Amino acid sequence: MGLEEEIEELREEIAETPYNKSTEAHIGRLKAKLAEKKEKLENQSSSGGGHGYAVEKTGDATVALVGFPSVGKSTLINALTNAESETGEYEFTTLDVNPGMLKHRGANIQILDVPGLIEGAASGRGGGQEVLSVVRTADLVVFMLSVFEIDQYERLRHELYQNKIRLDTEPASISITKSHTGGLQVTTSDSVSMDEETIKDVLREHGYVNAEVTVRGDPSIDELIDAIMDNRVYLPSIVTVNKADLIDADYLPTVEENLREHDIDPEEAIFISAEEERGLEGLKEEIWEELGLIRVYMDKPGRGVDYEEPLVLPPGSTVEDACLDIGGDEFLNRFRFARVRGDSAKHDDQQVGLQHELEDEDELRIIVRK
Repeated sequence: MGLEEEIEELREEIAETPYNKSTEAHIGRLKAKLAEKKEKLENQSSSGGGHGYAVEKTGDATVALVGFPSVGKSTLINALTNAESETGEYEFTTLDVNPGMLKHRGANIQILDVPGLIEGAASGRGGGQEVLSVVRTADLVVFMLSVFEIDQYERLRHELYQNKIRLDTEPASISITKSHTGGLQVTTSDSVSMDEETIKDVLREHGYVNAEVTVRGDPSIDELIDAIMDNRVYLPSIVTVNKADLIDADYLPTVEENLREHDIDPEEAIFISAEEERGLEGLKEEIWEELGLIRVYMDKPGRGVDYEEPLVLPPGSTVEDACLDIGGDEFLNRFRFARVRGDSAKHDDQQVGLQHELEDEDELRIIVRK
């Protein structure tokens, strides 16, 4: 029996087994086996060749524009950036990953118009695994839906989930430290509802014999497996609804209800018309907010504060990160101290060290050794 048949048998057994406390450990073992075999199948597929989609990450952040074929992604990326993508009213119009650069609020945001996903992409259909591998490298996923096909959303999320991309969530609080003896020692917080034996069974299926394991919160079996596999990517996402110019006022409540059915708040979805270039400023702002980038205005000796070209950094960046971005280790090694104005400072021109965390629109002056 081949791997694909084994995977299908495991899926069927999981689907046919009612979930309750008495079957929890059994289902946990089945899901652990399934994850291992899927991983093995993917590794075999990736080693079999294929051109892939190698895209160099440039700019301050990367956004993956995800949607089924002919939803209007190429038109949108052309409107947002300096990219020029082949477009047309037929399937698979984007034949390769098409990067463009969105310039917004002083930041350079790379937007990747990946080839239109089809169902089964995570299993390799239509070069899907190569496409999904590009999505895994992004900082943000933007779902692009047609206003007439909102149900595409669940199918897209499923394909991403199958490729180990977890959206709008954080990794479960699970730590695993291998040891040489002592078997599996499991410590759980009071909020954990999963049975300890289930946790041990899942660990054994993944080859753990001796380990100290701490589980907090209330993770599901799938989240436990995610933590053990340790190859999942956790990304934020937003939803934009295209072709809004084609709906009339009477149809809008239907669209909003369709969004709610897929747990999308109509107030949070961004309605646009890529063709008419409507709603694009709102989309740019939402991308900026979700990325959480910060702009740091450098106070340059003899020239004052440069408000035209800020240093753009990821959220949570420190003065050390700023030094590394400016001049690498050589510049960092010459650091003496810095002075900061803005929201991160207790007062203007506060003297700070390398571990000081910066805020958006701080003004920063770095003093270095000659």
